[in-house]
Amino acid sequence: MAKDKNALRSIAQNKKAFHEYFVEESFEAGIALTGTEVKSLREGKANIKEAWCAVENGELFIKGMHISPYDHGNIFNVNPLRVRKLLLHKKEIAHLYSGVKQAGYAIVPLSVYFKGSLVKVQIGLCKGKKLYDKREDAAKRDAKRAIDRALKQRNQ
Repeated sequence: MAKDKNALRSIAQNKKAFHEYFVEESFEAGIALTGTEVKSLREGKANIKEAWCAVENGELFIKGMHISPYDHGNIFNVNPLRVRKLLLHKKEIAHLYSGVKQAGYAIVPLSVYFKGSLVKVQIGLCKGKKLYDKREDAAKRDAKRAIDRALKQRNQ
């Protein structure tokens, strides 16, 4: 049985980003990695909770992304928190940069996943939430949970 080349396998999710930001747009970007980093990602050892993206000299970089060193690696292991380049078209980078120049917008990694054999990062152009927005989301989530619970009891 042949593997699907477009099969997605999740490595890491940034749930904190959906709590802290409104995601206006999302993009899929490639990422420049070393061999031992890819092997470590295959084991699922990545963390993007504290990661962010920045545009420098017309290129997009991800900072604060932690990829644990590969267990069986030796001198080829690199710094787990090193800055990594994201691969996007120039027009997409320009669009993201123009969005970041607006007040309150940030480029945040939302997830890291394998697409076939390639590692991809889903990034979002996000606007920060205020405290009352976070409370409103929590109230909606609690109300939905209560409705689901009531429907489940009613159906039994």
